[in-house]
Amino acid sequence: MSTTIPRLVVPRVPAGWDKAADPAAWPWESLPVLPPFVLADGSGPAEQQTRARVCYDSETLYVRFDCDDRDIWATYTQRDDPIYDEEVVEIFLGAGEADLVRYFEFEASPNGVLFDARIYNPISQRSELEWDESWNCPGIRWQARRDDAVNHWWAVVTIPWAAVGPPGDLPSIWRANFYRIERPRDAEPEYSCWSPTMTEPADFHKPAYFGVLELG
Repeated sequence: MSTTIPRLVVPRVPAGWDKAADPAAWPWESLPVLPPFVLADGSGPAEQQTRARVCYDSETLYVRFDCDDRDIWATYTQRDDPIYDEEVVEIFLGAGEADLVRYFEFEASPNGVLFDARIYNPISQRSELEWDESWNCPGIRWQARRDDAVNHWWAVVTIPWAAVGPPGDLPSIWRANFYRIERPRDAEPEYSCWSPTMTEPADFHKPAYFGVLELG
């Protein structure tokens, strides 16, 4: 499996989107799908796949995940509950092309619970990692829905640039990764991502392996 860092030219929001409407009604199918998620250690594709789509405008980054899931479950119900211990999709994001020391983490569960935090990660080691879970992203919107009958759930997270970017003009380059934690109750957990972090056991907090987003 290649360890080349992926780059994505992020398309603009398609014309005609009603951004005030229910995200389920947006024509996400008009956007390209990111490549299939791979296991965190880079050894191969995830068994239960995730299809991620991304677009942006001058104010917001829009991300949708569609998850194949033969055993959808979640128990947490409150914002910033430790949903990373269950089943989630995740976005790690920060401005600039350099390997990130400070970045933002966003997670959503099948129950529609959001976890958001500011991260300080000075040496890419868990021993020095700091979370600020008290931070609530201003203006963020999110939603998730599940359909157990067809083994599928989806989540949408929309992140205002003003909440995560530096002052001034919108940077054209960002580092990011998109993740999935799948925990079937009859098998081992599966940790997958857009850009594998080449870790075993899985560790998503490896900024050197974050992909690059270019705002087209």
